[in-house]
Amino acid sequence: MAMSRPPAHLGLHHIALFVADLAISRHFWVDLLGFQVEWEPDAENLYLSSGSDNLALHRGPAATGAQHLDHVGIFCRNPTEVDAWHAWLVAHDVRIVAAPRLHRDGAYSLYCLDPDAVRVQIIHHPPITAALEKFSS
Repeated sequence: MAMSRPPAHLGLHHIALFVADLAISRHFWVDLLGFQVEWEPDAENLYLSSGSDNLALHRGPAATGAQHLDHVGIFCRNPTEVDAWHAWLVAHDVRIVAAPRLHRDGAYSLYCLDPDAVRVQIIHHPPITAALEKFSS
């Protein structure tokens, strides 16, 4: 008997990363990108949120090359916000690997690196942004 697919899920809103230095990563994700500390159970783990997601940072083997991740994405409401994030990150000496640009699919984004060289995309993608705004209201 074939099973039918379960109801649609709510999307990918949680990621866990190994980081080499929790304090440096905390500065990047909290002080620079604006995530809020949700829970800090011990000196090895930090759980963050922007309100609709969860980012877990675990002190671990990031420096060994064990992390095989292309990038994580953070959504903005419009392209102007992407540009504002670009200026903010540059002013705080965050390494930018791709300046803001318009993509073929209508998205507009930049890429930077977190302290453990995880690529972070700051992106405005009109259809997804519209869905997120509808979901959050």
